Amino acid sequence: MEKSLVIVESPSKAKTIHKYLGKNYKVEASMGHIRDLPKSQLGIDIEKNFEPKYITIRGKGPIIEKLKKEAKNASKIYLATDPDREGEAISWHLANLLNIDVNDKCRIEFHEITKNAIQNAIKNPRKINMNLVDAQQARRILDRLVGYNISPLLWKKIKRGLSAGRVQSVATRLICDREKEIEEFKPEEYWSLSAFLYKEKKTQYFEAKFYGTKDGKIDLKNENDVNNIIKDLADDYIVDNVKTGTKRRNPSPPFITSTMQQEASKKLGFTAKKTMMIAQQLYEGVEIKGEGSLGLITYMRTDSTRVSEEAKKAAYEYILQKYGKEYANSNATYTKKGGNIQDAHEAIRPTYINLDPDQIKDSLKPDQYKLYKLIWSRFLASQMSQALYDTITMDIINKNYIFKASGSKLKFAGFMTVYTEEADTENIEEKTLPLLENGDHLKLKELKPEQHFTQPPARYTEATLIKELEEKGIGRPSTYAPIISTLLERGYVIKEKKNLKPTELGFIVTDVMKEFFPDIVDVKFTAEMEEQLDKIEEGIEKWCDVIDGFYNNFNDSLKVAEEQMKDIEIKDEVTDIKCEFCGRNMVIKYGRYGKFLACPGFPECKNTKPLYEETGIICPKCGGKIIVKKSKRGKTYYACENSYQCGTMFWDKPINETCPKCGNLLMEKYIKGNKVIKCSNCDYVK
Repeated sequence: MEKSLVIVESPSKAKTIHKYLGKNYKVEASMGHIRDLPKSQLGIDIEKNFEPKYITIRGKGPIIEKLKKEAKNASKIYLATDPDREGEAISWHLANLLNIDVNDKCRIEFHEITKNAIQNAIKNPRKINMNLVDAQQARRILDRLVGYNISPLLWKKIKRGLSAGRVQSVATRLICDREKEIEEFKPEEYWSLSAFLYKEKKTQYFEAKFYGTKDGKIDLKNENDVNNIIKDLADDYIVDNVKTGTKRRNPSPPFITSTMQQEASKKLGFTAKKTMMIAQQLYEGVEIKGEGSLGLITYMRTDSTRVSEEAKKAAYEYILQKYGKEYANSNATYTKKGGNIQDAHEAIRPTYINLDPDQIKDSLKPDQYKLYKLIWSRFLASQMSQALYDTITMDIINKNYIFKASGSKLKFAGFMTVYTEEADTENIEEKTLPLLENGDHLKLKELKPEQHFTQPPARYTEATLIKELEEKGIGRPSTYAPIISTLLERGYVIKEKKNLKPTELGFIVTDVMKEFFPDIVDVKFTAEMEEQLDKIEEGIEKWCDVIDGFYNNFNDSLKVAEEQMKDIEIKDEVTDIKCEFCGRNMVIKYGRYGKFLACPGFPECKNTKPLYEETGIICPKCGGKIIVKKSKRGKTYYACENSYQCGTMFWDKPINETCPKCGNLLMEKYIKGNKVIKCSNCDYVK
């Protein structure tokens, strides 16, 4: 009996799907894309309406031959690639290679790999959506036109190996512009004034912050302003305008691609690339003891917060059973505002809410468990009740001046029983106030004036850059991780701890792009191009018209750049560290993982070595320098530069003091969030 052939992208996805389809189906993997534009040339015929010249990807020949053979013997072929533009394009390429008519109902789509979803998809095949294919093709051609025309110019004028990209260049500009803001920032002084007050017992005092007068807020700009207020204050503080109430906190919506990447960065320390790799594994299927291969989450490239009614109902039942009726919310609905939202997709959620992360922990790799727990907890919390706080606010009157005090106490945890993020707690600090009434007289324990300075904007992290790209409409869910990886690989940006900092090369390339290709690095222009691609997907615009409208101005800019762009020499920073092979002074280079030392005699001398941050502390064993290093998992530790010989190494940060008891180094250590100074060898605590 002939079998139906189902083609997916990956073997793990094929394995998970096959268990739901049974013996009458054969499931094969294309291993991703099978055709693409050639690497060695532009691959676009500009004179023929930008017609792309697709070729078989090197190494995919045997896979294609196998698929052709299986297709010849199949009674029916289903193309089950991912449910997005990229997946639609892969299905279209497969249809071309396997001689499947694009008008045949050969395409099946599902957003989770579960038995019901797969079987429903098989029952409802559709035609390949050429609008989706055209949108992907337009993006690919746009990116190729930009990259393959500008990059050779950068190689010639600046340095080989550089690249420009339609989206990566804007992202680089955002990081460079932020760095310039930081460099040009001038801090401004301001002061605050707090009164610590009590009614009866000095131990029950609370803080009230200076506000101003009944006429409005007064800004304290310098110490003189503060001193004038303090001199004018009386001894008597009177309670006024006491208000009690309830503050409600709503749970965050379930994850979309960008918010998942942001939270995984903040809570788990994952890069965007790592998050997407692990999410792909969870989506395609993981071997669970006693269950076989299960797809644990829905499709992870989405910008929709919609949740199916079936998933809502399952979550409601689970919450009722585990937490009780007061924790369940049967009306949880989230709408994401913004541009074109792919609402055919759901939010990222667990496919089986009953599969508690701790229940299947032994079947998951540690990082899979962490991300699955994050996704599972966020979704479950999104379907739960609000958190409730009892709040109290009051004014404290002293002559004509007003101090303000506020307090809050968690009354009902609701969704926070399961999951919280910074936004849930940053605006409500749990702080109790004594029971006071209007007219109560208070005594002063102390006045505390404090000097402050305004802070420059923070450097982008992966999480905040993704948030910025999303808010400005640059890129789409599938592009955030590759954008950041490219910036690091090209050396335009380095990571300092979690922060993204532009290199000199990043500044130079950005300045060149701003001068000769202002549209390419213009945020608004790039966002408008994304909207044009969305219109192609909706069938409103034709892909070749969008490309043509872009190319005319771009080609003019290209001609000007070829004539007027000057050669730029980038000099490496020379150190006093000698190359042990040839004696030259080594220079600082930038790589994917930050700075490193290299011999300037390359290619004759190819010596490189890590560039470590020094702590200024001397090793107590051998007199070497204690340096900052990173483990294979990216965790910071501190070791002697001669650690292979003397073995000195600490996970806690050493300080330049020795223990009075044993003479060993003292360390900074955090115990329950509190910093303590502790000996690295004995039980001494400072």
